[in-house]
Amino acid sequence: MVGKTSGWLGLLSGSYPSHPAYRHMADRMGTPHLQKGLNQQLTNHIRETLPALRSKLQSQMLSLEKEVEEYKNFRPDDPTRKTKALLQMVQQLGVDFEKRIEGSGDQVDTLELSGGARINRIFHERFPFELVKMEFDEKDLRREISYAIKNIHGVRTGLFTPDLAFEAIVKKQVVKLKEPCLKCVDLVIQELINTVRQCTVKLASYPRLREESERIVTTYVREREGKTKEQILLLIDIELSYINTNHEDFIGFANAQQRSTQLNKKRAVPNQVIRRGWLTINNISIMKGGSKEYWFVLTAESLSWYKDDEEKEKKYMLPLDNLKIRDVEKGFMSNKHIFAIFNTEQRNVYKDLRQIELACDSQEDVDSWKASFLRAGVYPEKDQTENDEEVQENTFSMDPQLERQVETIRNLVDSYMAIINKTIRDLMPKTIMHLMINNTKDFIHSELLAFLYSSTDQNSLMEESADQAQRRDEMLRMYHALKEALNIIGDITTSTITTPVPPPVDDGWLQNSTSGHSPTVQRRPAATIMPPSRPPAVRGPTPGPPLIPLPAGGSAYPPIPSRPGSAAAFPAANNDPFSAPPQIPSRPARIPPGVPPGVPRRPPPTTPAKHQFW
Repeated sequence: MVGKTSGWLGLLSGSYPSHPAYRHMADRMGTPHLQKGLNQQLTNHIRETLPALRSKLQSQMLSLEKEVEEYKNFRPDDPTRKTKALLQMVQQLGVDFEKRIEGSGDQVDTLELSGGARINRIFHERFPFELVKMEFDEKDLRREISYAIKNIHGVRTGLFTPDLAFEAIVKKQVVKLKEPCLKCVDLVIQELINTVRQCTVKLASYPRLREESERIVTTYVREREGKTKEQILLLIDIELSYINTNHEDFIGFANAQQRSTQLNKKRAVPNQVIRRGWLTINNISIMKGGSKEYWFVLTAESLSWYKDDEEKEKKYMLPLDNLKIRDVEKGFMSNKHIFAIFNTEQRNVYKDLRQIELACDSQEDVDSWKASFLRAGVYPEKDQTENDEEVQENTFSMDPQLERQVETIRNLVDSYMAIINKTIRDLMPKTIMHLMINNTKDFIHSELLAFLYSSTDQNSLMEESADQAQRRDEMLRMYHALKEALNIIGDITTSTITTPVPPPVDDGWLQNSTSGHSPTVQRRPAATIMPPSRPPAVRGPTPGPPLIPLPAGGSAYPPIPSRPGSAAAFPAANNDPFSAPPQIPSRPARIPPGVPPGVPRRPPPTTPAKHQFW
């Protein structure tokens, strides 16, 4: 056993590379080869596992960065965390508000319009539509002009067209502009408040801070609302204070007398596409297919609809001549918003329909389509006065001279009101932007923080629920742990590194204790006890005894030396290369061969006698 141990120690230490028994595996044995192989397997495993682990950690870190963006620059145990959070959240509120108003290229929302886009629609679609809705009725206007001319002349018969009638009619029309202007301010105010509420969603971790921020900003917006409305009313009063008949765009009295009656609409460039979109024709009977959605294309001269947005299969094209728009009440069970297009000459618009009812998903879409129809020259229907018959009688009873004067004043009013409308449409967005939107933006950036500090205590302002605090702390710990893990992974190298092995074990004491024994020859141990069922032979060679130990009660006899037998006597030894080597032959002991062991012998004689066996 000691020899085997020393042999294995020598094998592991690599001291037997030249021995014939291990020469074929000398390059694959020993501690250095074992160390190198294990290091290579570990390196290969790390090289295969590391990219997937790094990618997983990076994806988790990116997903957490969106949630802990406002906290990632400081740790949860920082004593100044509340102050930093307050400053950072107020700053982020100002940045988000500015992005939603001014527009931004990053994080573009494709599901709904932002606050700035909605305000732009109010400026350039909704407000012009409100101005047109306040457009004067032709019959009422002519009646008012005729009354003004008659009242100025009194009992006299006027030979010239009075300019006082022109100023009176113009001022009356300018006063009507106050209502749509103030309504425009209200619409912008509502969008601003909604934008502020959307921006404070990120402050949900601190309910008190969010509530105070919304209250302070909304209060400031309401203050600016009053000043903005005062300024707009001042603009209207400025227009009323002086009627500039020397304006370069004003036609003047000389041109007005030669000018024919103008249409109170301006057509855009022919074939210019004003709007495209989906609309539902709502008043088609069930027998003819029922309500169906089509792709509509509005140009300066016609309204066409197609089967789909590819615009290959045209269903119908409707000219815009003599068309007007009216509102239709929404049905009891319907969630659609409807408006109708009809012909002022009582003609069918489409097949046997006197009007086409077009349905949209929201009121905003309806207003947007109405504004687009205004650009194409299709105006909303005017409410008829109760005294139409009286107006008609007065109109037909005018003398030719009065009729010419009314026509002149009518052209002058139309020309001057076009100038006023152009000026108001230009100044309204500028006034609202300067007095309301830009001031609100500057207030959030520069003064909101001071108002927050003065409104309440900072500790109560930055209070948060226990669940929210625990969630935030866990999120921050996870974020920093992932960051540290990525740094550790970045320092890992995938090259195999081997270290020098220690010197071989000194087994000289084992060699000294086992001197005289060959370390390479394995001897099968000989049994010292023979089985009782097989008596030993007297002569002849015998194979080695079996390795099975005998039971405790068996008889023990010394082994009989024998000569090695022939090769045929050991077939297993010749065929099995891993069998035990044969025993070393020895001389037989000089034992009397006559009487085999175990046979009863004759008792010895009483008198000694000498016996001769051969």
